[in-house]
Parts: sequence; structure tokens; C-alpha cells
Amino acid sequence: MDFDKNLNKKFENHPCFNSESRHRTARIHLPTADKCNIQCKFCNRKYDCVNESRPGVTSVVLKPLQALSYLDSVTKTLNNIAVAGIAGPGDPFACPDETLQTLELVRRKYPDMMLCLATNGLELAGYVEQIAQLQVSHVTITLNAVEPVIGAKIYSWVRYKNRVYRGIEGASVLLERQREAVRLLKERRIVVKINTVIIPGINDEHAVAVAETCEKLGVDVQNCIPLMHVEGTELDGHKLPEQSEMLALREKAGKYVTQMSHCARCRADAAGIVGQSNTADIEKLLKEAAVVRTTQERPYIAVATMEGLFVNRHLGEAPSLWIFGKKEEKIVLLEQRSTPVPGSGDDRWRQLARSFRDCAAVLVSSCGSKPQKILETDGLHVIAMEGLLADSLPYIFSGRELPPILLRTAGRCGSGRSCGSGAGRDCGGNGEGC
Repeated sequence: MDFDKNLNKKFENHPCFNSESRHRTARIHLPTADKCNIQCKFCNRKYDCVNESRPGVTSVVLKPLQALSYLDSVTKTLNNIAVAGIAGPGDPFACPDETLQTLELVRRKYPDMMLCLATNGLELAGYVEQIAQLQVSHVTITLNAVEPVIGAKIYSWVRYKNRVYRGIEGASVLLERQREAVRLLKERRIVVKINTVIIPGINDEHAVAVAETCEKLGVDVQNCIPLMHVEGTELDGHKLPEQSEMLALREKAGKYVTQMSHCARCRADAAGIVGQSNTADIEKLLKEAAVVRTTQERPYIAVATMEGLFVNRHLGEAPSLWIFGKKEEKIVLLEQRSTPVPGSGDDRWRQLARSFRDCAAVLVSSCGSKPQKILETDGLHVIAMEGLLADSLPYIFSGRELPPILLRTAGRCGSGRSCGSGAGRDCGGNGEGC
């Protein structure tokens, strides 16, 4: 089958789904998904090199607000960005809050921009309705096998609903969830592409069976990708498929589903024309976006602190936040500003966001995922950390990245349990006291 003929003209500007548009329109990957819920034997997300172009690699991981800022900057540099997507470095739905918040922010500011996702499909089904509401038009699912005995040779483990599955059982769980995800996507008329990594001696002869299954599921495109060697993986050094073998395989698979052949195996932070490396200017914008900094509209920093020396208070327990700014090039305390009283659910955090719209960030010892999402959607960065204010505020006011040793993970405070970080009995994880 010819790749382009069966694609809806509505999507003719998507460079990853249309071999003609890839030369004239650009895409941007927003690297906000840093966790993964399966371990493929060909994947290693730990290694990053600016000269290495493959999935799972990024220079930095961005928070949703930072991703929007990065997109803003890149669109001023490149005027042909047609698509914004999330493709790692982990899986978008191993980090659903970050993924959905990023999509919401982009959709709100760029109503005409196409949105897409690349995922392993394990957790996708539970979020199909939400991504449909956000008008995500394209979803790519990596489906390497439709027989669990073969999948067991490709995946080391699969983590689903807080349980780790291995071997045939793990591959079965993954396949079941992938099938369900595709069914739900096609019910909503979302374009679906299947990526199949071709591994000689494991699934190369099986890839046509994957294509046949794709046809039955209503998949729009299959992208057969040759295995590549990644240092530190189980399949590093495994035989790679020859180009002639890939051409023959695509011809056989093409009898069942449209084939894609121009995949560039992009990085999780790729921006620009498919197949071209990020420019030095793009790399600079990416790293600048990862740094929280004050602006003319938001010149202050709010801090959850007990005594004004340390960041040592959970956001849900702070009756007030200390506001710091700069006067005559010195960082000074400007005021202590009250926070909304507990008991109003999510509205408490909306009120807080409105009351602190002159602040670029709030430093906390911890907070719940719901407050973090509401605040950051409104433009207030949440930085979970511990340590002296004197060791942290200078970094933010000078536009430098905070030392990793100071940082903690925000939005992971226990969800219904006392989180052990000073949150106490009001930390319910439900927007009431946390």
C-alpha cells in the first residue's frame, strides 16, 4: 500500500505520518515523561549524549509549564512547527499528570496545533477519553508482538496497577491493554500508528502477523523500525536487520496495513524537521526552559517556611507564605502573605494561584499532586526541596538551575496517607488539606 493515499487530508501537515510534509513542516517533542512502566530489552533511558539520536534520550526533562515556555521559544525561532508531541524519555502514561497537564497548557494557548503522543499503550486506555477531549489527533503505540511467548523475549518486566509481571504473563498483560487502547482510540476516530521494532531471530518473521492484527484493529499505519544497538541493554550486540530484509518485510506487511518508511527514530526532545538534529539554538532554548526564573510579570518567590531560614513546610500546612524579592540587587523578605484556609477543595488552590500571581515559584517541602497541577496550570511553579533559603533563592533570582541535591519530588505526598514530611493529618491528597 502507498503510505500517503489512505491518510485523511486533514492530517497532511503531520511530518511523522506523511512522507511529503516531513520536508516542509516541523514537529516538537516536549520531554515531560521521565518514568516508564515497562522495561524493553533494547531500551536504556539513562544515557544522554547530544550526538545520540534515538528514543529515550533527552538533554533535560521539563515540567509542564517549562514545556509550554520551551514551545513558545521554539515557535519564535521556527515558524513551521505544526505538531507538538510527547514521546518520552519514558512513557506518557507512566506520568499521566505531567502528560495531561502539558497537553492542556498547549491546547489552551495553541488551539490550532496538532497534538500527538507516543506510548507503549499499557496505561493508555484509561486516558483515551481525556486525550480525545484535548483533541489529540495522532497516537503511536509500540507493539512488538501479538503472541505473548514472543513478547516475553522482548520485555524484561511490565508494571501494571502496582504489580510487576514478567515473562509470558507480563507480555500477555501488555498485549491485552494495547488491544483495548487501540479499540478505544479508533472509536474516537484518532489516527493510530503502530511502531514495531524488528529484532532478527525474535520477531522479524512475526512482524507480518503484527501487521495482520493491526488491520483487524483498524490501525492506520505501521512503522517497522530496525533494532539499533543501545549500550547497557540486553540486546546490545544482537544481530541487526539488513536493509534488504526491512524492505521485504514492509512489502509483506503492507498487504495488511499502510507502511511508513521515513522514521528517523527521534529523540524525546527533538524539534524541527524530521531527520535533522537539534540546532545549537534549539538546545540552548531547551536548557533555558528547564530553569525556573523570575520575570517582569512574576518578580517574586513564595516560600513555605516556619522561620524564614529553611524550606521546611508542606504547602497544605502553611497558613502563610513568605514572599521574597530583590531590592538594590539584594534578596529581601517583602511580606508574609496568608494562604486560603483549608476546606474548600480544589477551589483553595485556585484562590492561592490568584493570590500569588506575582510569584514565579513557590518553594515547599512537599505538596499533593492536585495542588501542584492547579498551581502550575495557572503559571506558578511548585519546587519541592529542602535546605537553606540562602542556598536556593540566589539560584532562582539569577536564572540558574537549582543543585539536584536540594530537590525533592513534588506531587508525591502520599495520596490519602500521612506523608511523613511534616504534612500531618490534613494531608489527605484530595485537595482538602493537602
